Amino acid sequence: MKKEPSLNPKLFEMLVCPVTKGPLRYDPEKNELISLRAKLAYPIRDGVPVMLAEEARALEEETS
Repeated sequence: MKKEPSLNPKLFEMLVCPVTKGPLRYDPEKNELISLRAKLAYPIRDGVPVMLAEEARALEEETS
């Protein structure tokens, strides 16, 4: 079952990666918004997405 982000669903629909302007995916386990194109994970703190590239975590090659 897919868990929705802990932020307003309408806001989530409007958000894009600030680096690539591409779509984001929500990772409920880490509470992050993921940009696969930029290979960055943006944190969500207190329900607010931090959409700054300098605050993002670089994604490592992960196998699922």
